Amino acid sequence: MNYLLLIAGFLLLIKGADCFVEGSASVARRFRIPTLIIGMTIVAMGTSAPELAVSTAASLKGNNSIAISNVVGSNIFNLMVVCGACALFQPLAVQPATLKKELPISILVSGLLLVLGYLGMAIGRLDGLVLAALFLGFLFWMVRSARKARDGASEEPEETREKELPLWKCILFILGGIAAVILGGDLVVDAASAIAESFGLSPTFIGLTIVAFGTSLPELVTSLAAARKGDADMALGNVIGSNIFNILLILGVAAIVSPMEVLTENLMDTVLLLAMSAVVWIFAWIRKSINRVEGIIMLLLYGTYVLYIGLR
Repeated sequence: MNYLLLIAGFLLLIKGADCFVEGSASVARRFRIPTLIIGMTIVAMGTSAPELAVSTAASLKGNNSIAISNVVGSNIFNLMVVCGACALFQPLAVQPATLKKELPISILVSGLLLVLGYLGMAIGRLDGLVLAALFLGFLFWMVRSARKARDGASEEPEETREKELPLWKCILFILGGIAAVILGGDLVVDAASAIAESFGLSPTFIGLTIVAFGTSLPELVTSLAAARKGDADMALGNVIGSNIFNILLILGVAAIVSPMEVLTENLMDTVLLLAMSAVVWIFAWIRKSINRVEGIIMLLLYGTYVLYIGLR
């Protein structure tokens, strides 16, 4: 039964991601908003829903270390696996604004998490309020960027706009895609965890790998679908936006619900997240894109990380 649920989950993820990307890209073209902005806002928030659900539930149950591990593990997966896998299909062109603004913001946010965690080995409610306030500020900045991009964009020919999906269908595709992706992610996590336990794998290893992988599956399938459809900007924006949202919004909400104890392992994983973020930034600076060779290197780095946490 678990194997059937696993297959059903993957099917929901793939179809939901296709609908989600098609609807979001159509909205972007209709309102002359760059797909990078759409990826960092609507798509990123939608695909971050599993992390929000898991981390908030863990915080309510008092399992606060799970909330931090889930977010940090998901962010590492997003950077190394999602970006790396997308680069295998199509080189990810990196815009100047991404190099100078979005990627550095993602690294700064990860650094802030490290500092807050190191000070007192906990993230309290005040820290959570700070993270949530920074999230609102980031969201406001993204909305302003979208408005400027729309105002500065050239008017599309009438016949081009008529070829786009009707607005009601775009909304249906986006909402239906989000629902399918989230449900598919839940099915994959539950089924994969049950299968792993049947093979005698430890709960700790399952949590650090399967749960982080499962909650990041929406980012993976959505970004792969975007790259396959030629919307590489949306794929990269989805990863960067999701990583920023995961720390600022998800950990902010979880800390407000219940203060979180930070373990030494959480700090080590955050340091690794910073190091891997720096690697992606360097790759992006060198060629102004992330190509197939760099994607393979990123996937190998993630494999080494999984081996490390397994041995740890």
